[in-house]
Amino acid sequence: MRILFLTSAHNGLSQRLQTELEELGHRVTVELALSAATMESAARVARPDLIVCPMLTRRIPESVWRHHTCLIVHPGIVGDRGPASLDWAILNRESTWGVTVLQAGAELDGGDIWATEELPMRFASKAGIYRIEVTEAATRAVLNAVRRFENRTYRPRPLDHSAPGVRGVARPAVRVTERRIDWGASTEDVLRVLFSATSAPGVLDEVAGEELFVYGGWAEGALRGTPGSILDRRHGAVCRATGDGAVWLSHARRPGRSSFKLPAAVALKDAPTSLPRLASGHSNGNGRDRTSHGTFRELSYREDLNLGIAFLRFDFSNGAMTTSQCIRLLGALRAAGRRPTRVLVLQGGDEFWSNGINLATIEASRDPAGEAWRNIGALDDIVAEIIRMTSKIVIAAPHGNAGAGGVPLALAADHVWCRRGVVFNPHYRAMGGLFGSEYWTYLLPRRVGPELTRVLVDGMQPLGMPRALDLGLIDEVRDAVNGSFDQWVRERASELASDPRLEELIARKAESRAVDEDRKPLRRYREEELAEVATQFFDPEHPFHQARRDFVRKRPPQGTPLHFARHHTNLWW
Repeated sequence: MRILFLTSAHNGLSQRLQTELEELGHRVTVELALSAATMESAARVARPDLIVCPMLTRRIPESVWRHHTCLIVHPGIVGDRGPASLDWAILNRESTWGVTVLQAGAELDGGDIWATEELPMRFASKAGIYRIEVTEAATRAVLNAVRRFENRTYRPRPLDHSAPGVRGVARPAVRVTERRIDWGASTEDVLRVLFSATSAPGVLDEVAGEELFVYGGWAEGALRGTPGSILDRRHGAVCRATGDGAVWLSHARRPGRSSFKLPAAVALKDAPTSLPRLASGHSNGNGRDRTSHGTFRELSYREDLNLGIAFLRFDFSNGAMTTSQCIRLLGALRAAGRRPTRVLVLQGGDEFWSNGINLATIEASRDPAGEAWRNIGALDDIVAEIIRMTSKIVIAAPHGNAGAGGVPLALAADHVWCRRGVVFNPHYRAMGGLFGSEYWTYLLPRRVGPELTRVLVDGMQPLGMPRALDLGLIDEVRDAVNGSFDQWVRERASELASDPRLEELIARKAESRAVDEDRKPLRRYREEELAEVATQFFDPEHPFHQARRDFVRKRPPQGTPLHFARHHTNLWW
């Protein structure tokens, strides 16, 4: 079928749905729902068999839903209505929740139901639940609804609030006053408020004498103080005391349309009250934790010397890596490389593997071009370190999505094992035509050849893991989430570590790297890539700079990019 997506953003969920539907042979085109006129035009031009709305903040015009079946993906249980479904589920301590696929009609979120799926509610942020549990449940529900529509025999059931098991209700948006933090409350209560507002809109709070929207939320297991007082700062985050403990805030932003999220300590650098100095004894900067209690960690390292396996985990907000984070991760990699283990597993965060350089800190810099240059160079150093680590087998195990420089960061490893729900965006050019670096001109062709590399880079399409596996871009896929995926990775890594051919495999790896180096030194790939990037970063008129500003400041696009909107190209017909 020809399926049109009308969506407010082509986000992780909509990209996952696109890749899954294309795996089934459907053709998908995307139109950003920027206005009623835009949606009407897209439906008229695309002439779709079905319209799917993965994430929509506008009403579909009657002229569209009257003439096309439009399936709305709502992150709530049957009967739930309103824009803050997950927010309320977290605040109300729901143990289970759901995703409902319903047909658009005159009543908002009140149409006939095509499919529904239940999901467990972790004690986690709204963004984390949306990116993992909601996305998994929505994928099952949408695929089920599309099958039912395609069969032409299924009749969607009307919403009946009196039916047994229907417990959803209409819910308004959460007001700012309903999401204020009481710092004298328990850590769990404080975290719940923070979790309900991540990644948007944040919680309005007064920090160090300044009113800010704050984000994040990690429980601190050791520090204590007067409720509300700032106890510590580390790697951009600040720690604030609660009634029975403390909580780390990772990011903050000033009120106002032009503001954007930054590491909390950066956002507070001009606050009336200065922040305390970093307390000692939490992390030594190379990923090996000095603490035995819960705390804010971006890097962690653990090893099993009996098995000869080590696990280095990096978890950066939204997968964006600042220069300083890259430098710390490089230090951790080098420290791990000196350990006697023979297998090293690299694990990103649950929500993201990596999305490359951090555009927000680049935008906030007094010298954005210089900071972008430092940032991409620091990320290049990490990728080079992985490529040159010939004393052990390196495994990349993405549980979350990857884009731009984050994809070659994974491909630098010897083996790439991915969760099935991961989506790769192995390109840079959507960001104002950026060329990119991270040795992609070596790593992508090494995996899939030069012709397919050009298709992936120029096509700028999301890539699902079944397709990535077929292309040879990755090595293994596992249909598992959260701890079950980590357990599978550990089991597979243990099998590899106990393989009697392991030393032979490591030796072959070193020989292969030497052959590649003789053919073309690694530094030449870097020099050639950065020569292209330099002309873009240091040209103030280059489109990259405007694209970065628009992205960071969340300015709405003027239209749907053509690589999304295939119905505006010859590719659709």
